[in-house]
Amino acid sequence: MNDQALVDGFDVNELTTAFLEDPFPTYRALRELDPVHRNKDGSYFLTRYADLELAYKHPAMSSDKTVDFKKTMGDGPLYRHHTTSLVFNDDPYHARVRKLLAGAFTPRKLAELEPIIERVINNLVGELRGRETFDLIDDFALVLPTEIIADMLGVDERTKPLLRDYSLTVLGGLETALTDEAREAGDKAVAEFGAYLQDLIDHRRKNPDEGGRGEVLAALIFGEVDGETLSDVELVHNCIFLLNAGHETTANLTANAICCLMDNPEQMRRLRDEPGLIDVAVDETLRYDSSVQLGNRKLTEDVDMNGTTIPKDAYLHLAIGAANRDPAKFSDPEKFDIGRTPNPHFAFGWGKHICLGATLGRIEGRHAVGKFIQGFGTIEPAGERERVLRARFRGYRHVPVRAG
Repeated sequence: MNDQALVDGFDVNELTTAFLEDPFPTYRALRELDPVHRNKDGSYFLTRYADLELAYKHPAMSSDKTVDFKKTMGDGPLYRHHTTSLVFNDDPYHARVRKLLAGAFTPRKLAELEPIIERVINNLVGELRGRETFDLIDDFALVLPTEIIADMLGVDERTKPLLRDYSLTVLGGLETALTDEAREAGDKAVAEFGAYLQDLIDHRRKNPDEGGRGEVLAALIFGEVDGETLSDVELVHNCIFLLNAGHETTANLTANAICCLMDNPEQMRRLRDEPGLIDVAVDETLRYDSSVQLGNRKLTEDVDMNGTTIPKDAYLHLAIGAANRDPAKFSDPEKFDIGRTPNPHFAFGWGKHICLGATLGRIEGRHAVGKFIQGFGTIEPAGERERVLRARFRGYRHVPVRAG
């Protein structure tokens, strides 16, 4: 299919399996031929770096989704979650909740988590060395974020195996085309995990001096900013948000990075020879194959988008994956280059809504990818990979690997 056909056939609400497997040819065609693409529903799909940069900083861009999400999610638990959590709100609510959540991501809290991260990864690599083949997702990439989120919130061993399904199901509610089945599953996941979290919160309120696991949850419960605290509803939904923001996306970062390295063996060799490049390699993965591919904004007034006027109340889809490969910003953008600097990608968003857990995600990626690559002499595919076919979040369901 030629580029014009890709553009003419594109609608964000009618995505093909081919696009979900590999959106980058379509991103490139849109960026070159129709960078401010209008969908059938009147929304706009932006693919240029400069347009996303403007969208992230322009004062007329709203993150509030109380009206738009109701159209697809209805008025159930899934809707209440996504319209209560940090990311889909504007100031003053956003600023207030962000300040309260920031207590969970202080340098001291991150320093306390780093030894846990190292221990989990070292144990995992040691266990996998004795196996001929394994699944990169289930046996490695998912284990670290599951342990970290469980430690942060105090989740018990019986509930830990449910975290990925909760995360996938709740995040599935954000897809551009939401089926009734997916909405019902999202409602159920939010209700179940929310009830479990409320029990944890009630227990910790009654036992404020109980130390150990769940110290981040305790920081959220008892933390104050200017005399304000999070309500129980805000606590529950922002704890679900922490799961969503730090679980599936971190697992995808780890697996996407290792897959990129397997697909580019010269870069794998380079990282083995120069392990100090690991932080740059993680950022290159975030640019080249970002776990988060799409963001959204809504206009509160008319905006000139680098030559195109977009009207007030228009809904924007920010194609992060497309902007991260814009040749106007990145030299040779289709090349995976673990030495690329500078690398001002949008994988964590930008501006006042930049991801609160970006530093933690980079720390987890550094240890997971770096220790995995250095822990095995050979790493190669052991079968076909299976993707999770979603537009907003990019990752794998299964990646068979042979390492020795």
